[in-house]
Amino acid sequence: MSDLATHNDAPPDGALVTALGRRSVVLVGMMGAGKSSIGRRLAGRLSIPFVDADAEIEKAAGMTINDIFSAHGEPYFRAGEARVILRLLESGPQVLATGGGAFMNEDTRAAINAKGISVWLRATFEVLSRRTKRRGDRPLLKGDDPQATLKRLIDERYPVYAKADLTVESRDVPHDAIVDEIIAGLLALPALTDGGPSQ
Repeated sequence: MSDLATHNDAPPDGALVTALGRRSVVLVGMMGAGKSSIGRRLAGRLSIPFVDADAEIEKAAGMTINDIFSAHGEPYFRAGEARVILRLLESGPQVLATGGGAFMNEDTRAAINAKGISVWLRATFEVLSRRTKRRGDRPLLKGDDPQATLKRLIDERYPVYAKADLTVESRDVPHDAIVDEIIAGLLALPALTDGGPSQ
């Protein structure tokens, strides 16, 4: 897509919403990939709701994700995360941003495949490292060597993220440019263009 693309020659967003039917656009990827910030802009362009799964988990639990990890551990958090995402997928169409580990759960992945279209916001280690250093609220990066942990998570997760329906590179360009690429990529997906609206 040309760097000079403007909203005037962007793909027709209404056609995408029609093709989605009741399906959600589900953003997957690592912490720092931009799922929330890009997701909000994408939802605005499509005039459908934006939902952050992590915020919904905190609301359901009545505590922060950091506190859930500290008090109950990661397996407890992942079980709750899976339940919340299953519930959220029933209320599409929406743009749903998921936590970095959500797509690793096979049942959650199957539910996303059934009720949504998954988009992996792929980012390099360098981009993720720079972005995650700015924030101290990442429970998985609280150990002695957060950079080594980040590398390990990339190695574990990227082969699974690659199963997403669409991959778009998250990089340091205006978010609207990435939104344009997501919309163009979704409109080119056979699952959307050939299958018609999902009920």
